[in-house]
Amino acid sequence: MYLSRITHNGVPRLKLNNTLLPETHTLSSLLQLEQTTLLELVASIEQSASEEDATLEVLVPVDAQHEIWASGVTYLRSRDARKLESQVADVYERVYDAQRPELFFKAIGWRAVGSNAHVRIRNDSNWDVPEAEVCLVINAHQQIVGYCAGNDMSSRQIEGENPLYLPQAKMYDGACALGPGIKLITPDDSGLNTLPVSVTITREQREVFHDETNTSTMKRSFDELVAYLFREMQFPQGVFLMTGTGIVPPESFSLRSGDEIVIRVGDLRLVNTVM
Repeated sequence: MYLSRITHNGVPRLKLNNTLLPETHTLSSLLQLEQTTLLELVASIEQSASEEDATLEVLVPVDAQHEIWASGVTYLRSRDARKLESQVADVYERVYDAQRPELFFKAIGWRAVGSNAHVRIRNDSNWDVPEAEVCLVINAHQQIVGYCAGNDMSSRQIEGENPLYLPQAKMYDGACALGPGIKLITPDDSGLNTLPVSVTITREQREVFHDETNTSTMKRSFDELVAYLFREMQFPQGVFLMTGTGIVPPESFSLRSGDEIVIRVGDLRLVNTVM
């Protein structure tokens, strides 16, 4: 089942496949439910509601108040890239091998952008890249109920100067893109473990970078990352968690204004243009 967030007559609404959900159902209210209850609810709505034919604008699939967190160094490729760019490379080697993962706050929901919107590179950085990631959608009960495609925009220059600059490298206007919608999953769905992930960057109608990976090559499991995120913290309305990238452009590459970034996670396609 595919859940998207749209505007209908100027009001944000949820759409399940081709069915417009009642206005009383928001993403925050759905993520307060247990996973089985959520699936039963959306299944009953889909069976009883009729298709809505109105032309709808697709929004970023996150409510304004939701927190978006991120994971780092969860793939071997990411560890190696961080070591190359950093003046204190052993920090990344140690966290890759450590029991505790790297987790950091990425954005609040109102700061995120959706598919076909603009992402940004910082004016005070000259080495910037997208990071294609699976973004988990987690309910208030610590259950992974779905996923979307994520772009964790990053300044490699700023993070490389000092690991303590990570918030500035990762958190700024236009640094977080999610979408295009949420793929809901069942509790026994094993597809997350073998999801293909790819990124293609086009500049002046010419492909300048393409690479792909698979979640099967991750160092850490999704359940492990979620468990650490929920240690000593509650998320009463659910939370979004980017799970790290296994795709890193070469050191010679940096994004430019006007570049188009296409990230694919399974059959989801997130498209953004760089400002």
